[in-house]
Amino acid sequence: MIKKNDLFEAEITAMTAEGSGICRADGMAVFVPGTAVGDRCVVRVVKVLKKYAFGRLEELLTPSPDRTTPDCPIAGPCGGCVYRHITYEAELKIKTQRVRDALERIGGFENIPMEPILGAPSRTRYRNKCQLPIGLSKNGEMQMGFYAVNSHRIIDTHTCLLQPEVFDRAAEAFRAWQKLSGESIYDEAAHSGVLRHLYMRCGEKSGEVLVCIVANGAKLHGEDLLVKMLREAVPEITGIVLNINRERTNVVLGRELRTLWGKPTIRDTLCRLEFEISPHAFYQVNRTQAEALYNKAAEYAGLTGAETLLDLYCGTGTIGLSMASRAKKLIGSEIIPSAVENARKNAAHNHVTNAEFLCGDAKDAARILYERGERPDVIVIDPPRKGCDAAVITTIAAMRPMRVVYVSCDPATLARDLKQFTAEDYNIEAVTPVDMFPCTAHVETVCQLVLRKPAVHINIDVDVEELVQDKRGTATYGQIKDYVLEHSGLKVSSLYIAQVKQKYGIIERENYNKTKSENVKQPQCPPEKEKAITEALKHFGMI
Repeated sequence: MIKKNDLFEAEITAMTAEGSGICRADGMAVFVPGTAVGDRCVVRVVKVLKKYAFGRLEELLTPSPDRTTPDCPIAGPCGGCVYRHITYEAELKIKTQRVRDALERIGGFENIPMEPILGAPSRTRYRNKCQLPIGLSKNGEMQMGFYAVNSHRIIDTHTCLLQPEVFDRAAEAFRAWQKLSGESIYDEAAHSGVLRHLYMRCGEKSGEVLVCIVANGAKLHGEDLLVKMLREAVPEITGIVLNINRERTNVVLGRELRTLWGKPTIRDTLCRLEFEISPHAFYQVNRTQAEALYNKAAEYAGLTGAETLLDLYCGTGTIGLSMASRAKKLIGSEIIPSAVENARKNAAHNHVTNAEFLCGDAKDAARILYERGERPDVIVIDPPRKGCDAAVITTIAAMRPMRVVYVSCDPATLARDLKQFTAEDYNIEAVTPVDMFPCTAHVETVCQLVLRKPAVHINIDVDVEELVQDKRGTATYGQIKDYVLEHSGLKVSSLYIAQVKQKYGIIERENYNKTKSENVKQPQCPPEKEKAITEALKHFGMI
C-alpha cells in the first residue's frame, strides 16, 4: 500500500473533471495536477485517502504528445488554468469526453447525438471581468492577485493571460496609488483595514472600462489622486466607483456604491443587443463564446415567430432577449427581484416589446401561465451548477412544451436531470459542448429535448350516436381529451366535455354520465378547462 512521500513511476491514462491527470499505484488511483494523458513520469505521493490518493509531478520522463510549454509563469501555483500546459486540441478532446462520460455513466445514455464542441477563437485575454483579492505579504507590503488552489493564500500577480491587458495597466496604477496614499489593507481575521478587492469590468465591443475598489469603509485616502492615476494609465476608463463592504464575509461586493468619477456602469453588445452592466449585474465573462452558446441554443429552440418562449432561470434576460425577435412572445422567470428589474430594463432599452418578466420560480411561472390559459411552446433553462430540482423538471414536463433547451455549466448535474426528462416523455435530440472558459476545467453544454410525438394511428371505439348528433364537425371524446392535453397541458373528463357541448347546443344523450343518486351534485367544469375544451371544439369544427 502506498504512503505519503512514496515515489513511483507511472503513465497518466486519464483526466479528472478538475483537470488533474490520473495514474495508478498499487491498484489505487492517484490524481496528479499539471500532467497530461500520455505522460510517463515520477510521482510523489502527497496525501493518501481510503480509496484514492493525491500526487505531485516530481520528474517528467517521457512527455505526452499533447504537451506544450506553458506561457504563464504562475499557472501552476495559481491553479486557475489547469490546461495551459497542453494543446488546445487536446483540451477540447478532454472536455468533450467529460460531457460524454457524464451522460453515459450518470445518465445511463447510449448513442448520444453529440455535435462537435464549440471551441473558442482564443485561449487568452477573453475575460471581461476580474476580481483581485488584496492582502499583506510577509514583509508587510500589499499583494494582489488570485487565491492559490483550495486556500485563501494570495498569489501576487502582475498579469493574467485570461484577462485583457487594460486590466494589468489599471492594477499597476492602483498598486502605485496605494504606496503613495498609504491606504490600509484589509485583514480578514481581525476585520480591520480598508482595501479588500480590486474589481474590473470591460466591454469587448464598446471598449468601456469600469474600475471598482471594494473597501471596508465609505472613504479612501487620496481619492482624487487615485482617479488621476487611473485615468492617466487607462485612457479607456469610463467609470471609477467605490463599493462599500463592511461585512465579515467572503462575498466580494457590498450593496452600496459611490461613484468617484465618470459613470457607474459600462455598455456592451451581445447578439445585437446592448446591455448596461453595473458591478452587481450578471454578464457572461466571455462575450464571444456567449454568442456562440446563445446561437446554438436559438438553433435548438427552433423558433418560427409563432411560439411562446419561456426562459426559466432567466437572470437579467440575456438568453431570452437574444431569441425574442424569433418568438411570438417571450416570458422570463427569475427568483431574484433585482435581476428581474434588470431584465425589464434590458428589454425596454433594446425596444423589445413582446417580452415580460416574472419574479418567481418555475412553479410560479407555471401557475401564472395556467391561470391565463397559456402554454409555452419552447422552454429554455439555464440553471445554476447544482442543476434543476426534480420538482422543477416535473413542472416543466407538465406544461408539455414541444422543445426544451437545457444550458448547463456542469455535465454531472446535466446527466442527472436529463435522466428525469427522458422519464417525463422527452427525447434527447442533440448535445453540443461549448468551451466558454479555455484553459480552465469548466465546460458548458447545450442540449435539445423534444417531446415524444403521440402515435399517428390510434384505435378508437366509434360511437355512431355521437357522429350523427351534429353535422358541423365531429370528434370523439378521446380526440378532444388528447387535443386539450397537447395544447393546454390539462386533463379533462368526459363529464366536463359533455357539459361544454351542452352549453353550445351540441345535444348529448340524456343519460350520459348521469349519477344514480338524484341527491349527488355533479362537479362543474372549471373555467380554465372550459376554455380549453371550447378551443378543441372550435378546432374540430363543432362550434
